[in-house]
Amino acid sequence: MTNSSSMPPELHSALEQELRMARLKKIEEYRARGKNPYPPSFECATTAGALQKEFESLEKGEETEIRTQIAGRIRSMRNSGMFIDLQDKDGKIQVFCHPDSLNADNFEELKLLDIGDIIGVRGRIRRTPRGELTLNAESFDILSKSLHPLPEKYHGLQDQETRYRQRYLDLIMNDETRNTLRKRAEIIQEIRSYLQAHGFLEVETPMLHPIPGGAAARPFKTHHNTLDMELYLRIAPELYLKRLIIGGLSDKVFEINRNFRNEGISTRHNPEFTMLELYQAYADYKDIMRLTENLVAHVLEKIFGTLILPMGDKMIDFTPPWAQESMCSLVQKHTGINFLEIKGAEEAQAAAQKIGIKVEASAGWGTVIEKVFEERVESHLIQPTHVTDYPLEISPLAKTHRLDGRLVERFETFINTWEIANAFSELNDPVEQQKRFDLQVKNRESGDSEAHHMDYDFLKALDYGMPPTGGLGIGIDRLVMLLTNSSSIRDVIAFPTLKHKA
Repeated sequence: MTNSSSMPPELHSALEQELRMARLKKIEEYRARGKNPYPPSFECATTAGALQKEFESLEKGEETEIRTQIAGRIRSMRNSGMFIDLQDKDGKIQVFCHPDSLNADNFEELKLLDIGDIIGVRGRIRRTPRGELTLNAESFDILSKSLHPLPEKYHGLQDQETRYRQRYLDLIMNDETRNTLRKRAEIIQEIRSYLQAHGFLEVETPMLHPIPGGAAARPFKTHHNTLDMELYLRIAPELYLKRLIIGGLSDKVFEINRNFRNEGISTRHNPEFTMLELYQAYADYKDIMRLTENLVAHVLEKIFGTLILPMGDKMIDFTPPWAQESMCSLVQKHTGINFLEIKGAEEAQAAAQKIGIKVEASAGWGTVIEKVFEERVESHLIQPTHVTDYPLEISPLAKTHRLDGRLVERFETFINTWEIANAFSELNDPVEQQKRFDLQVKNRESGDSEAHHMDYDFLKALDYGMPPTGGLGIGIDRLVMLLTNSSSIRDVIAFPTLKHKA
């Protein structure tokens, strides 16, 4: 260790730097005693949570001869270190440091400990007369010295900006943050387990695409130096997953994937996000509808043990089957306008404007319906609802509806006014798909930066024949928000994208 322990001044205030130097001096003293404040390992025999469960029946004042060793972070110290609250990954336990049990060297080293330090402790289990499960320390080691004081215990870390920028500190201080992000991991694991148990093969597709496709979105662009070519970060894995279905890798494939869209940021949008996307051959959107309900219900039953969860001041009932209604029917219910009786774009625009909804002069019949739906219907969709039969114009990758050529076989699932799932009977006619792509290219040329690109290789793949297929995309981040009653997407992503701090 060198004597120079300073850090760039912009990282620390004068007070923080002073406190840091004081703790560095304690490290030097600990080293002078022949100890390593950063040892390579420590053998933990158990955890605080496991001990609390194992000894929950231990009576007040009862002592045991059971010895164990545990490691964790010091969250509080009282009486010059005699009482230490130690926190690990699944709980807290009190550590009692008294000269009657603690070895003499360690007792002298109590003065070198600070709140935030990570220590390993060996000792004997007892319960205090006040009922606190306690480890009577016989020895301890500093495993990692905290050079910064933690936020004050009782007020914790409440500043949202600091919580998101210093997630490590948020995780140390806030049980709720740890629980939410652990729930996220459990939710993803249960999704994976359910799909694998139902015959789906997990696959991986590229994150660097020569042509951005699979969604209407603005991509991030990069450049590969060796190949001297532009590439795009994945906006969706759809067209690659369909290639796998065409190739016969499996009749059922899924990917839990990271996508990137160069668009706005809000409480429900992050430029980098996680999606579940799956495809099932010989299925249509109605089959996928049942799969969606059963998948989500399985996750709730496994993790929460109930199909009814709170969201804000509402209770959401996820019990299948969920409500199902067409987009045009919902629009008519909430506006009185039956767009299925309206023939063209101009008449549709006039109908929307009559109820106070502004639309672009270039908006087609389907785009107008979508706009009216967003402004007048979405806010009413609280309980899980499959909104079906979208206009073809806004669904370039979905199969034409078997009963109405203006529509497609598509549904989006809304819960608590949020769209969390999008599914199609997938378009597998290469001639029709090329016509749809041609229209999208015209839209791009007219200024729609989110319109689909032409993908000739995908069209060639379709020429070889893709079976009837149902596809589904579920936004993992929004689903986790719903299931953990989180109001912002930043609460369910460990490291959300943030604006550079001035």
